[in-house]
Amino acid sequence: MAPNTNFVFAEYIWIDADGGLRSKAKVLHGKTTCSLKDCSDWNFDGSSTKQAPGKDSEVIIKPQAIYHDPFRGGEHVLVLCDTYTPKGVAIPTNTRAPANEIFNKALGEEPWFGLEQEYTLFKDGAPLGWPKGIARPGTGAGFGPSVVMGYPGPQGPYYCSAGADVAFGRDIVEEHFLLCCKAGLTISGINAEVMPGQWEYQVGPCTGIASGDQLWMARYIMNRVCEKYGVICSLDCKPVPGDWNGAGCHTNCSTKAMRAPGGYESAIIPAIDKLSLKHAEHIAAYGEGNERRLTGHHETASIEKFSWGVASRNTSVRVGNETAEKKMGYFEDRRPSSSMDPYVVTSKIFHTICL
Repeated sequence: MAPNTNFVFAEYIWIDADGGLRSKAKVLHGKTTCSLKDCSDWNFDGSSTKQAPGKDSEVIIKPQAIYHDPFRGGEHVLVLCDTYTPKGVAIPTNTRAPANEIFNKALGEEPWFGLEQEYTLFKDGAPLGWPKGIARPGTGAGFGPSVVMGYPGPQGPYYCSAGADVAFGRDIVEEHFLLCCKAGLTISGINAEVMPGQWEYQVGPCTGIASGDQLWMARYIMNRVCEKYGVICSLDCKPVPGDWNGAGCHTNCSTKAMRAPGGYESAIIPAIDKLSLKHAEHIAAYGEGNERRLTGHHETASIEKFSWGVASRNTSVRVGNETAEKKMGYFEDRRPSSSMDPYVVTSKIFHTICL
């Protein structure tokens, strides 16, 4: 008997109650290709993900976006879903549904978002490139090292670096980059970041809700790549306390009006003014623990006060030189944490500046 090759694997992916990613696969028999309409609703045990009680644990996952599966290859797919009760009501941890409602209120604004996801790679409890042993200084005159071990050299040579002594984890970064491209994501770049073991990838520009969809899928692909290497991808916004850079998810935004001639004065500056009036409200939605990162140091503004400037990285919002010179373009909100929910952040920005 000839083997059955008339099927497609569909990996269903959703976000759990803690902002983690879960997935399970199903076989679509009788399919040689697969589109979003071919993917029916499915369900999972919400009591195991903190998304439903044990006595009524079924949570429905509804497919919302589909991408090529870069792990299995062929015609297999990754299916991004959001979460509902059996009666079709979005559950409280479903942030995509309310975000989509906000974007649908003003589709003509055509909001573009570019998300800069910073992250830190950990192995055996330490960031990659950090010494794993701590020297014991001992007691008594002349005993013990003159330098306390356990830290790499100070920041400076690691940002956009090349070399085994300064760039740590490139194999993971490059594999993730390639797989995101194969999946069909609009991933636009990668670079090593300021702290050793820390990197960044950029997703976008994407329009509206697609920016959140694609960032979540890029995060899922990163987790799968890290599985292979036995490494943890941390989205903690201050993974190492002290005189080290934190990790953010800078959110670049423009609307159709901002990208048009004269958009700097007519749309960008008014949008920044609106953001300034809702600073505390936005900070509350921009990720947990952000007070550890937004200190006014290490290329951040203080969490206490809104600020903006041209080409400044010590402000809440930055406008690039090119935008200021051409009088059109985009602005960058530098406040969101690396662990932020892109559905919450992008829709919050859009609601404030457009609605």
